Amino acid sequence: MTKDIDKKDNAKLILDFFHRTMMHHALWFAEVQHQMGREKAFAVLDEAWKRSSAIQMKRIGKVLGFELEDDIPKPLLDLSAEKLEELRDAMAVNWLANDGVWFQAVEFKYGMNDAKRCNDSCWAHFSPFEAWSIKRILSLGEKPGIEGLKKALEYRLYNFVNKQSFTEETENSLIFRMNECRVQAARKRKGLPDYPCKSGGIVEYTTFAEAIDPRIKTEVIACPPDPHPDEYYCAWRFYIEP
Repeated sequence: MTKDIDKKDNAKLILDFFHRTMMHHALWFAEVQHQMGREKAFAVLDEAWKRSSAIQMKRIGKVLGFELEDDIPKPLLDLSAEKLEELRDAMAVNWLANDGVWFQAVEFKYGMNDAKRCNDSCWAHFSPFEAWSIKRILSLGEKPGIEGLKKALEYRLYNFVNKQSFTEETENSLIFRMNECRVQAARKRKGLPDYPCKSGGIVEYTTFAEAIDPRIKTEVIACPPDPHPDEYYCAWRFYIEP
């Protein structure tokens, strides 16, 4: 075992170990999905994540001296409700920042076309995963319908970053609007036109809705570069055919 690592380098190494573990976790899922298909990969992920998370939290808690409550670190539960919400929202913004960093890393090195191509393909994998994760948290069942989709949309990372709303709700359809978009608002402040996110949005929302309930269809009402009113940046109609 290496003995001559100083304190600062050890701290860096610990953070890098977190990164390697996260990447290995994702690569395992990607390979199981490639070899066995998405449905079987999600079934394996359900078991692997529950076991892995419990093992990792228990070991870290033993080293750092914190207890777990229902596999949740007690220091998190000991935070005030306000501080916990602040941390939750910060994690959501970190997710968005990470997405933007990846997009720009490809764009600056290989150009906008390759960045958009990678972005759209990434959403084809991430949206079904996020839907699976939310269905698991909310215990939505296999076919929760439009009501289940509405609940799921309220638990997306985007809901803790942007402002969204629902309108024209019926038993079998609803319209979803992204009223404020952090990315587009930043571009507007810089005097830039809307980012043309329609191709990625079609992939994102279609695969998310289908993963929540395979009966749900998705129709784009407006999404940049489409013109849109001031009250929203993009709008989508979700419906189940009678």
